[in-house]
Amino acid sequence: MDFDMLGLPSRLCANMKTLGITEPTPIQTQAIPHAMNGRDVMGLAQTGTGKTAAFGLPLLSALLRMEGRPLPKGVRGLILAPTRELAKQILDNLHAYADGTAVRIALVVGGASINAQISKLQKGTDLLVATPGRLIDLLDRKAVRLDETKFLVLDEADQMLDLGFIHALRRIAPLLPKERQTMLFSATMPKHMSEISSAYLTNPVRVETAPPGKPAEKIDQYIHFVQQGDKTQLLIQHLDKHREQSALVFSRTKHGAERLMGQLERAGYSAGSVHGNKSQGQRDRALKSFRNGDLKVLVATDVAARGIDIPEVRYVYNYDLPNVPDNYVHRIGRTARAGRDGTAIAYCAPAEMGELRDIQKVMGRDIPVAGGEAWEVRGGTSKNGGGRGKGGGGGARSRGGPGGGGGGAGRGKPGGGFGKSEGHSAKGGARRRSTRAA
Repeated sequence: MDFDMLGLPSRLCANMKTLGITEPTPIQTQAIPHAMNGRDVMGLAQTGTGKTAAFGLPLLSALLRMEGRPLPKGVRGLILAPTRELAKQILDNLHAYADGTAVRIALVVGGASINAQISKLQKGTDLLVATPGRLIDLLDRKAVRLDETKFLVLDEADQMLDLGFIHALRRIAPLLPKERQTMLFSATMPKHMSEISSAYLTNPVRVETAPPGKPAEKIDQYIHFVQQGDKTQLLIQHLDKHREQSALVFSRTKHGAERLMGQLERAGYSAGSVHGNKSQGQRDRALKSFRNGDLKVLVATDVAARGIDIPEVRYVYNYDLPNVPDNYVHRIGRTARAGRDGTAIAYCAPAEMGELRDIQKVMGRDIPVAGGEAWEVRGGTSKNGGGRGKGGGGGARSRGGPGGGGGGAGRGKPGGGFGKSEGHSAKGGARRRSTRAA
C-alpha cells in the first residue's frame, strides 16, 4: 500500500515521496482512513512509528479542502503537545508534509517571545501547534480565538496526564465548538486515559498497532546493576565503545543532567544537555548540534523524551531510571526509529529496584541483565547511601556472584560487547541476588 491509496491529496503524497517515505506505517494505514472520514480517533502505537503523519496528513487534507482564510486571531486546527521539543518536532514535520501548499502553520510554546507569537496570530492560522501553558497565556490576553476550531489533536496524551496538563485541557476544550473532530494519540495507556477519551472524543475509533507500553521490537534492551556512585565511570566505559555514534543519556534531574554533561566533557566527549533550566534557545541549539553530529552525546531529562526524533540515535542510556514507568518506554523510543535498530542500556542502583519492577510490569517482560546482579531490597526501601533512599547503609546487601568477591561477573550480554559487569563492587553492605529482577 502507498499513500495514494489512502485518498490523500496528490500534493501531500508527492511530498511524502520527496521525504523518502513511500509506504505508510501500520498506525498510518489504520488511522488515516478513519480520520479522512471525519471520525474521532484514539491511536495507540509505539514511539517512532509515525504518529505525527497519522494525524497530520488527514488534518492537512481537510484544511486544503476548506475555502477562504481563517478569521483574524482564529485557528482552524489545534494540536496540543506536552513539551516544547515535541511541539517543535511536530511543526517541522507538518511544514515538510505541507510544502508547496497555502496552509498556514504556527507554533506557540513557552520560552519564546509571546509578543512575537501574538503578532503572528493576528492574521489567523490554519493549523496551530501549541503547548497548553502558552496557549492559555495567549487566550488570557485574547490574542487567539478557538470558537471556529474544527479539529483538535492531543498528541502524547499520556504525558499530558503525567505533567498535570489535564487542568489546562479542561480550560481549553470548552472554548472549541462541540461539533469538531478530535484525535488522541499516545504510546502508553494509563488508566486515566479512558477519562480523557470519554470527555473529549465522540464515539472514537480505536486503532492500536501494539499493546500499550510495549517498546519497538528492534530495540535491544539491557540492564546493569551498579552503585549510584559508579554509574558515571560505567557510562564512560560504554560510550568509549561507540565514540562515533550518537548516544542519548537520560538523567532524572536538571542538576544531575548538567553535572553529568560536565563530567563527560572532561572525559573528552563532545556533549550537550537539554533540561528545564535551559532557555528555549539553548535547548534548540543543543538539539541542532546533536542532530548535525557536532555533539555525539546529549544528556536530557524527560522534558526532551517526547521531542527528539533523530533517526541516527543508535544508543539510549537510562543513567537514572524514571519515576514514571511509562517514561521508560518513551525514553528508549528515541532509538530504533523509522524501522532502524537501536540499543537501550539502563543502570539500576539499589534504591531504584522499585522503579525497575514497575517498568518491567508495564512492559510485561524482564529486561535482560548485562552486568552485575539484581539488588535484593529488604523492608521495601533501599537504605544504601549510593541511591536515593534513606541514608545510613545496610538496607540493601550484596552477596558475591559467580565472579567471586562482591561484584560478580554478571550475566553475559549476547553480542555487542557489554557482556560483563565493569567491576561493579558491592559497597555499603549491599546485597545482590543472582535471580532476575522482577
